[in-house]
Amino acid sequence: MDIAEWLSALEHSPLAELMRHSLWTYPIVEVVHIVGFAILVGAVALFDLRLLGFSRTVSIRALERHLLPWAWVAFLLIVPSGVAMLSAHATEFIANPAFRVKLVLIAFAGVNALVFHGGVYRSVSSWDQHLPTPGAAKASAAFSLALWLGVITCGRLIAYV
Repeated sequence: MDIAEWLSALEHSPLAELMRHSLWTYPIVEVVHIVGFAILVGAVALFDLRLLGFSRTVSIRALERHLLPWAWVAFLLIVPSGVAMLSAHATEFIANPAFRVKLVLIAFAGVNALVFHGGVYRSVSSWDQHLPTPGAAKASAAFSLALWLGVITCGRLIAYV
């Protein structure tokens, strides 16, 4: 099954029918998606700002231990709600350039996080607190913030493009 067939099947699923024909389902799912996204981006932004030098007295490892569970909870809200909203208008959304760019930016954000955690973060114990953050960590944080700002922007533009 290619992507077009999968999107068509999704758009004709019982979930899609519910999303399109129930007065309250789509708005409730959208609120869940936005709340999840606010939690995720909030957690990521706090962590990235710490890497960029804000709140240097806060341990980076302690901050990660605190924020990462929130990011995972947010992810568990975002993905199912995003798929549910996509199901209602799958073929329309996939044709929307803002939606496609949003997906690409999310993929880049994921790769950026994997590279950060598999790379420079491995040495965090040597620069965790009261020491300058390595340039690679700062670059990753700045890139992350830019990517998530782009995701937010594209998410809003979907309705207007």
